[in-house]
Parts: sequence; structure tokens; C-alpha cells
Amino acid sequence: MRVVVQRVAAARVEVDGQLSGSIGAGLLVLAGFEARDTDADLDWMAAKLARLRIFADAEGVMNRSVVDADGEVLAVSQFTLFASTRKGNRPSWSRAAPPEVAQPLFERFVERLEAALGRRVATGVFGADMQVHLVNDGPVTIGIDSRQPE
Repeated sequence: MRVVVQRVAAARVEVDGQLSGSIGAGLLVLAGFEARDTDADLDWMAAKLARLRIFADAEGVMNRSVVDADGEVLAVSQFTLFASTRKGNRPSWSRAAPPEVAQPLFERFVERLEAALGRRVATGVFGADMQVHLVNDGPVTIGIDSRQPE
């Protein structure tokens, strides 16, 4: 499992001009899955995101988590996070889980993230052509891979 997480002042996702999910200050999580991902990957990532200290404390130091900051989370599935550009200029997504595998993984990930946060997680629409709007705060953007925990 791979995510790109962005600290945002606000974010929203629209499908066919209709609002699917929106948040104020918090995290925008773009999440991609491989067929080999397990519940252990989902659990690890949900816990990591809930504890990730990228919000400023009273001294302006990134020392608080989204939970500590009482922030919101918007999760959007994004298979393109597993793009390979090794051959030529057209990306391959052969490592990305097929939709019938990725959708249940995404849904279980959101459930685990909600449990770790203790609150609802807004989402996009799996497999839809989505327009994601965000105000990146900082900017703070971090890539995290469950197979390469750092």
C-alpha cells in the first residue's frame, strides 16, 4: 500500500460536478493498493497516518497529529501511485491492484482509518473520474509505502 498524504487547510472531491467529500483543515490521503496488500498493511498505514506528527504545536514545531489537531481526513483511491515509468514514456500500472481487489482494500482501509482516528473519514468515489481540490498547508506532502516503512 502506498499513500501520498498532504496537510491541507481544506480539500474536496467532486464527481460529475457533484460534491463527494470535503474537509476543513486536516489530511488529504491519496491511497493506492497492490494485489498483495494485506490487512496488516491497512492497519499499519491507518495507525501511521493517525499518529503522523505534521501539525504545528504552540511553538510552531510539527509535533501534533491530525488527532491532536482535531483535523479531518479525506481519503481518495488512486491507482496511479503505482505507476512505473521504466520503459518509455507511457506509465504502466501493472503493479496496481485490479479494481475488484482494490475497492475492498480501500473500503477496509477507510474503516481502519476511522477507527484509528475516532471519527468519520470523507472519501471520493472509487473508480470515478474525480476532481480533487485542495489548499496544501505548508506545503507539507509526504509519500509513505507500507512495504518500505521508514
